[in-house]
Amino acid sequence: MVTVRVFLRVTGEPLKRTPVVVQRDSDDTPHLAVLTDRDGVARFDIDGGSGKVMVSGIERYHGRLVGEIPIGLWSMTQAGDSSEGAPGEFPDGSNAYPGMTTHSFSIDGHEVLTDSEGYLLNPAQWTEAFARAAAAAEDLTLGAEHWEVIRYLRDHYSRHGTQASVRDMIKHFRDAWDAERGSNRYLHTLFPRGGPQKQGNRVAGLLRTKGEH
Repeated sequence: MVTVRVFLRVTGEPLKRTPVVVQRDSDDTPHLAVLTDRDGVARFDIDGGSGKVMVSGIERYHGRLVGEIPIGLWSMTQAGDSSEGAPGEFPDGSNAYPGMTTHSFSIDGHEVLTDSEGYLLNPAQWTEAFARAAAAAEDLTLGAEHWEVIRYLRDHYSRHGTQASVRDMIKHFRDAWDAERGSNRYLHTLFPRGGPQKQGNRVAGLLRTKGEH
């Protein structure tokens, strides 16, 4: 018996009714999709071996199929979306005002506006392409750790309606990574122009932190 447990990485909350497929490397065809139960668990009556696990059609694990395999996702939307920076749904509407100084990005053929500091005026227009373009404009190349911070910032905002504090980030990334990489100093090396609370929020498509000038 192999079980797959799907949960939210931030809160540990189980993801129910999420389709999971297991395919052994020795098999030509995958098993039929099994929906996770109320505990976020999908069960497969197989002998094990090596193979991969797909959640909502996206490969999330490849290795030994034995015992319980935990699959942590950053948001409920990620269970059905391969977006690196999920979640991506925020209220539509511009924060621009008459006479405001703006900058324009051309993203996938559409004009996307930011304020003079680089904060997205309409949070609903955020995409991975915008994040990469905004980062490039600040001489920043996004790697895996940057995307983890971006996911966390967006997930925190979608859950709480406010930007994550530095204390929130340090606590989270010390648990997710380690004490050194979860430190304020290391997070500032990832986002050197103002740290994750400024540059991170800009790239993540969030508004400036309350009280920031």
